[in-house]
Amino acid sequence: MQALRIGASGMMAQQRAVEVVANNLANVNTTGYQRQRTEFHDLIYKNSARTNESGSAAGSEVPGGIQSGLGVNLASVYRVTEQGSLKSTDNAFDLAIQGKGYFQVQLPNGETAYTRDGTFQVNEAGALVTHDGFEVLPGISIPTDAVDITINSTGEVLVKQDGTEQPANVGSIQLAIFANEGGLRHEGNNLFTATDASGEASTVTPGSNQVGSILQGMVETSNVNPVKEIAEMIKAQRAYEMNSKMIQTADQMMAPSGNK
Repeated sequence: MQALRIGASGMMAQQRAVEVVANNLANVNTTGYQRQRTEFHDLIYKNSARTNESGSAAGSEVPGGIQSGLGVNLASVYRVTEQGSLKSTDNAFDLAIQGKGYFQVQLPNGETAYTRDGTFQVNEAGALVTHDGFEVLPGISIPTDAVDITINSTGEVLVKQDGTEQPANVGSIQLAIFANEGGLRHEGNNLFTATDASGEASTVTPGSNQVGSILQGMVETSNVNPVKEIAEMIKAQRAYEMNSKMIQTADQMMAPSGNK
């Protein structure tokens, strides 16, 4: 009887669905987090041979054979890239992207990572860095005597220093876009790296070529909707219970008649 294996595959699939929902809910307050969703596909089918039968029309035949499915399997876990809500922080180094694009960050091994988390700060050397201390590319240095810092929608960093009237441009933040941003690989700490599926990054100026603009003093919240996630969790739980019940029924059918 295949019902035991089929039911087990259904329970394992729904268990993974609950894990994905749990991760989404755990990151509901994570800045720039993009929720995930599961996709499943049916497994291979068992073909039982049977001869063709004659149809109602003269000379026609109805194809024979019986196909029975063998369960379900996890196809993929997609990342939903829709933008989250924007929240004001009044911190000059907090940045949000309104639209497409990713900030570029240099990792300690020299590789470039990408993030939607714009909670930046300045280190002891005056460089603009993430909360983990990774430098924001292409490298922005803030003078120690800066009294006012403005980062406009196109990424220009304008600094007014003590004793000067006009702000000076100390650099420009560039954004990275991808042909398939859903193909980026999670690295943890709100960071992604490029893969063959995502394609190479293209560096562009914020606000140009349908790329998002930068908003200073704001951050992007997660795009997790707690109500929808709880509904998905309940649906997965019900499906898990039904598969469990099917296994119990199959077990009872397989038991000797005296032990039922």
